[in-house]
Amino acid sequence: MGQCEIREKSVKILVVEDETKTGDYLRQGLTEAGFVVDLARDGLDGLHLALTEAYDLAVLDVTLPGIDGWRVLQGVRKAGKDMPVLFLTARDSVDDRVKGLDLGADDYLVKPFAFAELLARVRTLLRRGSKAREEEVLSVADLELDLRRRRVTRGGKKIDLTSKEFSLLELLLRRRGEVLPRSLIASQVWDMNFDSDTNVIEVAVRRLRSKVDDGFEPKLIRTARGMGYVIEDEGN
Repeated sequence: MGQCEIREKSVKILVVEDETKTGDYLRQGLTEAGFVVDLARDGLDGLHLALTEAYDLAVLDVTLPGIDGWRVLQGVRKAGKDMPVLFLTARDSVDDRVKGLDLGADDYLVKPFAFAELLARVRTLLRRGSKAREEEVLSVADLELDLRRRRVTRGGKKIDLTSKEFSLLELLLRRRGEVLPRSLIASQVWDMNFDSDTNVIEVAVRRLRSKVDDGFEPKLIRTARGMGYVIEDEGN
């Protein structure tokens, strides 16, 4: 995505930065790069704007008056907002970086910084976000999984899934038509090594199948005996 294309789309960025000089510098630089920029000087104002306005990306400091950047990000993610977030902070320890990424940040840049690098990272996150939005709904036959709303429907009927069932269905749909071995499912959904003595995967698949296949045609989740599981519409 080139700079001209970004300008045409009026990309809106939220900057949450309490240092006056840094905040003004960021606002000016990003505005000159063609973005629409809102600047909040403390965590409470930043969280309020993030929850009430539509932004394509947020640049967020960690050490803020009111509430810190960690809590701002937690509030944003808890509200279901999936805009990319770039932490820009002087806190450069590995623990801080890991904490930021674990809380749902998409990138982490340490002060002092070169504006050219920040701009490059912003554009990368925006391109990544645009691609992700194109893939918000995964589907097969009349089954749809909406990643943004975390909502699953089949034939227009809402299906309630647990968090693990949702993750399992998402994995199957992303690899539609591909037989997924139990070891892959264990590592991707449960973050564990596959243990042949446990039936956790079989139980989870059985429960998921009862929700998305029972009472519907065609049946979509299939067991490939001795190999794994696959989701596909065999009629198409």
